[in-house]
Amino acid sequence: MNKFLKGFFKVAGCISAFAAMTAGVAFIAERIDELKNYGKELKHKPYGVYERFVKRPLDCFLSTGALIVFSPILAVTAFLVKTKLGSPVLFTQERPGKDEKIFKLYKFRTMTDERDENGNLLPDDVRLTKFGKALRATSLDELPELINIVKGDMAVVGPRPQLVRDMVFMTPEQRRRHDVRQGLTGLAQVNGRNDILWEDKLAYDVKYIDEGITFKGDVKIVLDTVMKVFKSEGITDGDMATAFDYGDALLNEGRINREQYDELQNKAIKILENNRKLG
Repeated sequence: MNKFLKGFFKVAGCISAFAAMTAGVAFIAERIDELKNYGKELKHKPYGVYERFVKRPLDCFLSTGALIVFSPILAVTAFLVKTKLGSPVLFTQERPGKDEKIFKLYKFRTMTDERDENGNLLPDDVRLTKFGKALRATSLDELPELINIVKGDMAVVGPRPQLVRDMVFMTPEQRRRHDVRQGLTGLAQVNGRNDILWEDKLAYDVKYIDEGITFKGDVKIVLDTVMKVFKSEGITDGDMATAFDYGDALLNEGRINREQYDELQNKAIKILENNRKLG
């Protein structure tokens, strides 16, 4: 009888273990399917005639025309940047674009290259001159981004291209902002620009995509942007010369620890290194 009970319990244990393992495999498989479907659901697909067929050709036409019309302003600005801030006149920076593909963003430089005795760049607020502040206040520093629009890196209206070191701190939901071309201006820019919280800024970017990209909506954002430029609203983040990076903001607020911060910063560095190798 004792042998029978021992055998019975062994068989029952094996069956229980097998059942648990099977349930575990099934659970994992379900989570994988959910993740696959989650990605498919989040991926933005152009649905309107404007977004599918009109937006890109119109962006190219308008940006090419703007480069021609504003060429005297571009030339004068380039001369002043060269005179007051030195070379190079254009500031380039790698940014994640549509589908998180890295591209080089063009802007007029607004800071000097002043360094300390150890060769390290001085803080932004020291290197940002009155002339640089004026360029930012009038958004003239962003005119070279018209070249990015012609190239297809950007659109006239869309989420503003952030830094790679900002992207790695975003949630999967927030990273949906990269499902479309990044814009010269966007919904976040006409709702506070750098004067709103990072979460609100990223939420506006996703809202622009989710609520439908339309001609009427883009025209309204462009007109609102012009008004913002005239009023010089949202150029800086409070008393800061430039807005905090997203990772820095999360760290300062205690929402991530130093280990998480360093890990994601290293991830951003690797993304840029890999892109340079491929490029």
